[in-house]
Amino acid sequence: MLLTSILVLTFGEELWSRFVPKYLELLGAGAWGVAAYGTLKELLDAVYQYPGGWVTDRLGRRAALTFFTLLAIGGYIAYLIAPRWEWILLGTLLVAGSTSLTLPTVFAVIGDSLPRARRAMGFGVQSLWKRVPIVLAPPLGGGLIAALGLAAGMRVGLALTIALALLAVIVVRRHYREAARAPETWLRFRDVWRTMDVRLRRLLVSDCLARLAEGIPNVFIVLYVVNVLRADLLRFGWLTSVQMVTAIVPYIPVARLADRMNRKPFVLLTFVFFALFPLTLVSAGAGIWLAGAFVVAGLREIGEPARKALIVDLAAPGARGRAVGMYYLIRGLVVFPASILGGLLWSIDPRAPFYVAFLVGAIGAASYALWGEADRPLPGAMEA
Repeated sequence: MLLTSILVLTFGEELWSRFVPKYLELLGAGAWGVAAYGTLKELLDAVYQYPGGWVTDRLGRRAALTFFTLLAIGGYIAYLIAPRWEWILLGTLLVAGSTSLTLPTVFAVIGDSLPRARRAMGFGVQSLWKRVPIVLAPPLGGGLIAALGLAAGMRVGLALTIALALLAVIVVRRHYREAARAPETWLRFRDVWRTMDVRLRRLLVSDCLARLAEGIPNVFIVLYVVNVLRADLLRFGWLTSVQMVTAIVPYIPVARLADRMNRKPFVLLTFVFFALFPLTLVSAGAGIWLAGAFVVAGLREIGEPARKALIVDLAAPGARGRAVGMYYLIRGLVVFPASILGGLLWSIDPRAPFYVAFLVGAIGAASYALWGEADRPLPGAMEA
């Protein structure tokens, strides 16, 4: 059930989500408007995480999934009828419910349902299932835009997303049965942080730096490829497919290895590729090497099942949703100004955000290589 819901929601959003910066330009936004959109997304990705975890722990997984999807539908409608770019910012307040609020719920469902020795595989399957639509949907969305124009193509994609989101709600309500889970642990906000495993805190520091490396140029990638390198949106859609195929291929074998071995080497590989992608993109030019840069972008996912499993391994079962929510809250608060920094750098030189992102990512990878610890449970640690 969870996989079906993820599939239909992701397919719908990926029809149009990567083209939103160009849609903002059409609706009158300049570079700072695009940067504001990226910054708002990052901020919401931060502040929605802990409330999402709290609702998940208090109301249960099914109620949380239903509520968050309905919020997202309201945002899709705002995008659909937007007469000006500011409406996109308002709609984003609700659209973020399909990802940011839901993320602790997805982690909690996998943590509840699988033992430690199978969690990386569980996250690998979940990540693969989520990214299969990303292989297909961006080229279809780019094709819609090429055939109908940017405005009409975006609105057709949004209408399809609304229908798919309603289908996801029906699937959750009719077919989801909650797995047995540990009794809720009554912890205050500061207690969740105080009881967080030290290894999880160290992972968080390196993860924050890696995501800064992603966030600084993120909303400007489509603008760089289209405006600077002169590729069209359909080609950008196909480049996104190259990225997703690259991400998907190693998911299952790497997740299987991460369940059998220490998770650290796989997480470190992810951080290394986060650093390398902006450098390879800005060095690629418009030829065949551009596809190679998006292969590197796909390899950023190679250790994601291991990283997610490690987070769940080190989170107390009775407060799992809140622990995951706090982790992503802190990461998001650190990362959300990245798009503003990217906008400032973009206004100086379109290549500058990518070079700065590489330096930040390299520091993150080095910090985890030096201070990230092995992931085996500490003596006496609570285990699902």
